[in-house]
Amino acid sequence: MNQSVIEKFRNELGQELDRILAFWVNTMPDEKYGGFLGELDFKGNPVPESPKGIILNTRLLWTFSAVAQQTNQKEHRLMADRAYDYLLANFLDRKHGGVFWLVDFKGAVLNSRKQIYAQAFFIYALSEYFKLTKKEEALELAVELFYLLEEKAADRNMGGYLDAFDEGWQELEDMRLSEKDLNEKKILNTHLHLLEAYSTLYTVYPNLEVKHALLGLIELFQEKFVGEDFHLNMFFDEQWNVKSQLVSYGHDIETSWLLYEAGEVLHDDFMLKKLSATAVAMANVFVREGLDQDGSVLNERDKANGHLDSNRHWWPQIEGIVGLINAWQLSANDLFLEKALAIWKYTQANLLDYEHGEWHWLVTTAGIPDRTMMKAGFWKCPYHNARGCLEALRRLPA
Repeated sequence: MNQSVIEKFRNELGQELDRILAFWVNTMPDEKYGGFLGELDFKGNPVPESPKGIILNTRLLWTFSAVAQQTNQKEHRLMADRAYDYLLANFLDRKHGGVFWLVDFKGAVLNSRKQIYAQAFFIYALSEYFKLTKKEEALELAVELFYLLEEKAADRNMGGYLDAFDEGWQELEDMRLSEKDLNEKKILNTHLHLLEAYSTLYTVYPNLEVKHALLGLIELFQEKFVGEDFHLNMFFDEQWNVKSQLVSYGHDIETSWLLYEAGEVLHDDFMLKKLSATAVAMANVFVREGLDQDGSVLNERDKANGHLDSNRHWWPQIEGIVGLINAWQLSANDLFLEKALAIWKYTQANLLDYEHGEWHWLVTTAGIPDRTMMKAGFWKCPYHNARGCLEALRRLPA
């Protein structure tokens, strides 16, 4: 691809990163009750007395910790500090360990369950915050939580990690991460974010036990999660029987680059060769099956009945861009970079909300935004699009 085209791509992503960050800095701090607002509606207006979720807050901590290291801007460091202080004051369970799922708008605990997905994001965010601040307390909390998860959530007999526990770390009957998920004990989503959490933790705490756990996760992805068709198996029971035929195109391509990144952290050339081949194979299938003719990323397909969800959600678009740039780096095949650029052009035209800020949650096949969906909230955070811009800027040659 022509270098001038790459430079334009890069510049546009840099400008978009600035726009995303400005939205969150200017609209999300809760000046009355501390921390951040719980939810903004489609137009970016605060939803009064919205509860505050752990996923939003840990992702804000990770995002601004990562961004502040690149920008050196005071306002980004202050956002990271704000997220860190609020998490420790309101979400951290100092009696049983780990973080709670949900607090009310004033910071009182509403749901004390210990979802392993959320614990992973706390480790991920704390590790990145330590990179930014060198604050020993943050690293100590991340390490403590790592050992707690290895004690409470790791399945020593069958491998992997169970998904959800109550406040005192007793296994729950209903383990679902969200209402749309299956109630199964081992899920792709949780293991994927443990993978990135342990990868980041290992960069600041290169301990043999963390390395062993990270190796175990990489092996699970190779043996269990990545199927023979290079789609991901999303849900398993405790004995690793596959319980779903769902294909999530966003998760497929996100996993392709996060899995390779985990191998890079361990500096194992033999492993990287295998992970490189896997990442490129997953990207090839993604291009063949997960992209529409307009360049966009489709959402999901059920292999059991053939049903296709063709809505364009915000996060698979940016994960597609990063995953395809990664595949381009590994293979030198310009097709991957061309497809990444096409996704970006679609995203610019359809997902970016130039009137109210940030990105729409989803648009239909006709490009019409779903106005019932929030602009920011429990699951709608700057983690995917800000991280994606950061990753693309790091990978694309200047």
